[in-house]
Amino acid sequence: MLPALPLAQAGPIGPLLLPAAACLALFAWLLTLHPTAAGRVYAAYGGVYVGVAIVWLMLVDKVRPTTTDWVGVAVCLVGMAIIMFGRRPA
Repeated sequence: MLPALPLAQAGPIGPLLLPAAACLALFAWLLTLHPTAAGRVYAAYGGVYVGVAIVWLMLVDKVRPTTTDWVGVAVCLVGMAIIMFGRRPA
């Protein structure tokens, strides 16, 4: 939603689009470098992203996370751990 921020503030969107697109392209390219299934790497990223988003909410936005926020983070991290560390067929 970063590119939508200037629209909400009625500012120019151009300066944010290039860095946002570059970061997304870099992330997609980095996924291709993993020697095994990139989907598992993406799952790990997703679990950590949710946790960091709630910490950002607390530290930067100064909004106190609810119990359900923390439960959601825990569910995401447990799901990520199951995907990342589960048994694999030989």
